[in-house]
Order: sequence, then C-alpha cells, then structure tokens
Amino acid sequence: MVLGRHGYETAVKGKNGFVCMVERSWTAGIDDPDFWNPKLRAPICFNPPAARSYLPLTIKKTELVLAAQSKAQMFEDIKAAFDKKELPTLESGAMCYMMSKQGYLSDRDGHWRPHLMFFAPLTDPAAWGAGLPGSPVLGFKDTPNRLTVFLIPVAKWSDATAADKDEH
Repeated sequence: MVLGRHGYETAVKGKNGFVCMVERSWTAGIDDPDFWNPKLRAPICFNPPAARSYLPLTIKKTELVLAAQSKAQMFEDIKAAFDKKELPTLESGAMCYMMSKQGYLSDRDGHWRPHLMFFAPLTDPAAWGAGLPGSPVLGFKDTPNRLTVFLIPVAKWSDATAADKDEH
C-alpha cells in the first residue's frame, strides 16, 4: 500500500495475504514526542492475521489525520470505534516484519535495528519475559489501541546484510 492524498491505497495486489506499507508518525502513541514528526517513516509488512486485524487501525488513524482531527479527538474516535466494534479485535498470530534500512522510527532511535513485532491482547510484557535482564525480547503496552507489542531484534536487514549489534 502507498499513502496517497486520500489515505492508503493498494499499489500492488498480492496473493499471499501479506500487506506492506510505510507507516507514518501518527501511528505512534498519543504521548510520543514524535507523533507529528514528518521525518518518521516505518516500512512494515504485516502477516495475514495482522493485515486483517491490526492494519484497519492504521488506516483509521490515517483517515482521522487526513480529516484534520486533533490528536485528542483522534484518540477519542479510535476508542469509540473499538467500543462500537467498528475496528476488529486482534487476531491470534498477528505480527509484522520491520527490516528495511530505509526506516526512520523516531528522533530518539533513528534507523533502529531490524526486528519482528508480535501483537497480543493487553498483557504485562514482563510476564512474557520482555525487558527482563538478558532477554532478547522488548515489549510495551499500548493501552489506547488495546494491545501489547513485543519486539524481537534480528541479525539481518531485508537485503541480507548484517545489522550492527551496536545500533540503537
């Protein structure tokens, strides 16, 4: 998918259920300092369960931004959409790949490491080992979007070059 004047549009129709796009800053959390950062670009490929259950959230946020919603109103509208079941519940097995060197995830992290992200219903990330000493898994609760995200850095970029272990 590509971002056009009226939102995300299908550029090439695939056959395997995966959907790839470049997310923008407004997909960040409401308190994220990079929420309106025009430099942010996050190439991401969703597996079929994530394309069906997480991608609609990104599309909805983009529609609200393009409708000139304030950040507060956008989050209220997202909450209402979840409450009215206008946004799907997260499917089991929803995950994505973020492995492009072209990504710029924030002014804090810049071109962060290639990684996989797994989406789960709201839970304590530490209960899954995320963020514990020696754990390769990071995680955070995304309460407004009613999910927990687990991040697992991987050794290679999408072009098969090695990721620098000292990258953010």
